[in-house]
Amino acid sequence: MLYDWVKAFHVISIIAWMAGLLYLPRLFVYHCEAPAGSATSETLKVMERRLLRAIMNPAMIASYVFGIWLLVLNPGWFEMGWIHAKLAFVVGLTAIHMMMAGWRRKFAEDRNQRPQRFFRIMNEVPTLLMIGIVIFVIVKPF
Repeated sequence: MLYDWVKAFHVISIIAWMAGLLYLPRLFVYHCEAPAGSATSETLKVMERRLLRAIMNPAMIASYVFGIWLLVLNPGWFEMGWIHAKLAFVVGLTAIHMMMAGWRRKFAEDRNQRPQRFFRIMNEVPTLLMIGIVIFVIVKPF
């Protein structure tokens, strides 16, 4: 029964984290259009900061905590190749998260140099990584 609760909270935290990873780059796309110092730009700065600090960071931490807890409850997983691939993809999601935090800082300082197209492309990367994670967890191909 404990396992089911841990798994449920792990999935819930992943959903919240992914929502942020998909929404923040979209905010960056809109922010690229807003002139520095404008009301729109200032509003987007607040939205980006709150999304990262109030949703994405806690959800990422919770995903790790519940994920590690699941590994402790299932020590045999360490011997399976799929868990190593999944963890590599999770590290990729974490790297994307950290990059987004850096981009948010640049927007906050009105120093963004990246075009909208870049953020539109980066909006797809978390989805691709998550597809891989889901396949590794459900199919366990190796």
